[in-house]
Amino acid sequence: MDGIGDVAVGVKRGSDELSMYNSPNSGMSSISDGASNGSDSKKLKVEEAPPSRVLHIRKLPNEASETEVIALGLPFGKVTNILTLKGKNQAFLEMGTEEAAITMVNYYTTVTPHIRNVPVFIQYSNHKELKTDAGNQVGAVSAVQSGGSPSSDVQEALAATSSPVLRIIIDNMFYPVTLDVLQQIFSKFGTVMKIITFTKNNQFQALLQFSDPVNAQQAKLALDGQNIYNSCCTLRIDFSKLVNLNVKYNNDKSRDYTRPELPAGDGQPSIDPTVAAAFSKDSNSLLGKIPGALNPLSAAAAAAAAAGRVALAGQTGSSGVLLVSNLNEEMVTPQSLFTLFGVYGDVQRVKILYNKKDSALIQMSDANQAQLAMSHLNGQKMYGKIIRVTLSKHQTVALPRDGLDDQGLTKDYANSPLHRFKKPGSKNFQNIFPPSATLHLSNIPQDVTEDDLRLLFSNAGGTVKAFKFFQDRKMALIQMSTVEEAIQALIDLHNYNMGGNQHLRVSFSKSTI
Repeated sequence: MDGIGDVAVGVKRGSDELSMYNSPNSGMSSISDGASNGSDSKKLKVEEAPPSRVLHIRKLPNEASETEVIALGLPFGKVTNILTLKGKNQAFLEMGTEEAAITMVNYYTTVTPHIRNVPVFIQYSNHKELKTDAGNQVGAVSAVQSGGSPSSDVQEALAATSSPVLRIIIDNMFYPVTLDVLQQIFSKFGTVMKIITFTKNNQFQALLQFSDPVNAQQAKLALDGQNIYNSCCTLRIDFSKLVNLNVKYNNDKSRDYTRPELPAGDGQPSIDPTVAAAFSKDSNSLLGKIPGALNPLSAAAAAAAAAGRVALAGQTGSSGVLLVSNLNEEMVTPQSLFTLFGVYGDVQRVKILYNKKDSALIQMSDANQAQLAMSHLNGQKMYGKIIRVTLSKHQTVALPRDGLDDQGLTKDYANSPLHRFKKPGSKNFQNIFPPSATLHLSNIPQDVTEDDLRLLFSNAGGTVKAFKFFQDRKMALIQMSTVEEAIQALIDLHNYNMGGNQHLRVSFSKSTI
């Protein structure tokens, strides 16, 4: 994730890092003087240059193309010329009008422009126009949009940027991101007309249509690579080849804001009005302003509420306790539930119900983790039965009174060394994926071979379909024949002692072999 330190290099005033509450005082001032790389003296000059339709762009990455530089200017109007100074990592961009250039500079003063994830500086140039000798082809693309014959990659860029539809992929989805969260973020840039969400290759994706391609371009420039919540839920944004979305139903998977009369379809509830109201009221909500600091818990609670239809009154309306039912009572143990639910949060206590041994209460460390475990594990198969996971009305799981033996049905894991998410900002936060047939193994001792691991996982009662070591051989991917087998293998073999006190770590992977 780009930390504030990285962002500061390319910031003139302010930053668009959404997780700005990382910095103790997330005001602009904390960043504006952060460029301690000798450019301070240049900066003073920067502010003095009077407005001009020619802009000077600095600190470009080595591999930046003219197309990418032109794309910075396109949302603001016609780009009439460009000159790139390759050796110096600089370029001059000439806009059709001074007004367009002023709008562009004002916009990028609050939203740092990035090319290839590198922040770049934009300022007015002392030149009033670019005179480039077309005969020499000094890297100039003359009159890109005005009947000249721009190179084919520039034409492609222009074609791509004319779509009002964005394709959005969300990486490291530690908190649930809902259609309403996306609408909330993207509507800061223009009118959002339609959204369709879906899961593809184990990743949450969305198609989002603005009323105007310029809004789509501005949203992509501002949001691509940003995090919705602190160090997770990273937006990856491209233009879609589609120019219009066809939405059939208004529900929590798709929405056409121009046609409120559409049916919900498939028995899915259309959005609960209380949840919608909670989103619109939440002043801390995503990108309340740009650059926007965001309170991660209120936003996550709102997202959890939308996903779980939880009341948002006063408190988040959900505790960290889950009720799991339809368990295989012959097989299930507190330890197996601790291991499986521990993939999505730090399990504090587990209680298998004495009078109803196919049900259990599981206390996670907070409501967000409970929500995450519920959204990933509800409907999965464990010991041959499809389990049901819902939020419990209990706030905590009670331990048996002193001296009472409840046959080991209640276990306290508060001090377990096996919690995956104890360390704030741990890498584990970024590697949370839905149950999948492919497992990620780590902490493998040097002397353990592929055959050893294949045998170990076959003995867990499954069929190993494929195996691949990572280069350092401390990590590997192993593919079972079904998701159920992988769940079983994870329960049986996470923290398995491989000898020499090295314990195998197992998690679900988003990759396939």
